[in-house]
Amino acid sequence: MAGPAVRPWRALALRQRRRLQSLRRQAFLFFAVIGPGLITSNVDNDAGGIYSYSLAGAQYGYLLLWTLVPMTVALYVTEEMAARMGVVTGKGLSDLIREEFGFRTTFFLMLAVLAVALGNILAEFAGVAASLELFGVSRYLSVPVAAALVWLLVVGGTYRSVEKIFLVACVFYLAYVFSAFFAEPDWITAAYHTVRPTVEWRSSYLLVMLALVGSTVAPWQFFYLQAAVVEKGVPRDRYWETRADVLVGSITCMLIVFFIIVCCAATLHTAGHTEIRDAAQAAEALRPLAGPYASALFALGLLNASLFAASLLPLSTAFVICEGLGVEAGVDKGFREAPIFYWLYTALIVAGAGLILLPRTPLVRIMVLSQVVNAFLLPVVLIFMLVLVNRRELMGEWRNSWGFNAVAWTTAAVVILLTLTLLYMGVMGAPVGLSARPS
Repeated sequence: MAGPAVRPWRALALRQRRRLQSLRRQAFLFFAVIGPGLITSNVDNDAGGIYSYSLAGAQYGYLLLWTLVPMTVALYVTEEMAARMGVVTGKGLSDLIREEFGFRTTFFLMLAVLAVALGNILAEFAGVAASLELFGVSRYLSVPVAAALVWLLVVGGTYRSVEKIFLVACVFYLAYVFSAFFAEPDWITAAYHTVRPTVEWRSSYLLVMLALVGSTVAPWQFFYLQAAVVEKGVPRDRYWETRADVLVGSITCMLIVFFIIVCCAATLHTAGHTEIRDAAQAAEALRPLAGPYASALFALGLLNASLFAASLLPLSTAFVICEGLGVEAGVDKGFREAPIFYWLYTALIVAGAGLILLPRTPLVRIMVLSQVVNAFLLPVVLIFMLVLVNRRELMGEWRNSWGFNAVAWTTAAVVILLTLTLLYMGVMGAPVGLSARPS
């Protein structure tokens, strides 16, 4: 009697074991591919970006939270385009632009990317200096040590080892989530302004909005993401995992932005502390308003973000220029195999760290303008990408859908419109975005 009764249980156990093995296999495949999308999206939350988000919360409270919804969609669509081109063509974005549009066009684009990247790298080392000064560490110690660490990370590592460290760095962005909860915000008001668009037609509001766009959908990220996908060697039949990686990265990136804005809105804006020099001052100002834990977590999050981006931005710029020149590039290659790549990476770190140590360096203006110039360059890079991703002879059946084209073209058009509006208002002659919100 016992024999026949046991067999169904054995069959059920066997089916469950096979299902579990299948899930483990799928999870293993996903985590083998995950990385470039998550890293690229989250490194957008760098020192300049955190300052822009802090400024948005301090000056306008919860009013700008609604912008995060369309920016999440724009971030996913544009990054997915770059990742797809990398998988299908096996080439970086600079490579494709040089082959399709010629060296002269690529050269001027490289100069623009280099100028914007240098401003961003300065902002990252400024973030390192400012965050550690809150803990009593001089910038003349912290900046050289940070520069040496990020240089050794890439020069002495392989792509996989560097990627693992970058993935660990993504986890530390949770510090901003805890900071927001310590700040005890009005969650109902925050949720309301997340779904209700509010636009104020004044230059300071539009400039902060443009800085938010430039911080979250930065042009350099497309070059790095496409190069990273190519270097990782993702095959076409596994592309769905890279797409999932990009989606997860886009959502987590914007959630962190949400919590940073909410934290500063609940504390700095509520207390009338609308003028902040940098993200570190925002962290310092949180201490009497939300307690020492929120302040320390905010500062540690800034340090993590600055070190993370100080590693990745020079790397991305080196990829852009070397691909544009048609010379060897890649973390898996040695110094002798890719000397221009590594010397360029080294020069960017030295320049960024060295300029921060100069007295009277206008760090605040560098931080804000680096994010705004990101937004100025964004439509140019997006247009190149849209032309490439829609070429039948290049992408075949992997071309953009009409929905992706609509989102990408709308993103470019909105940024151009914001830029022209700001220029019309004459904001370029004013002290941009640093004054308190007018009453």
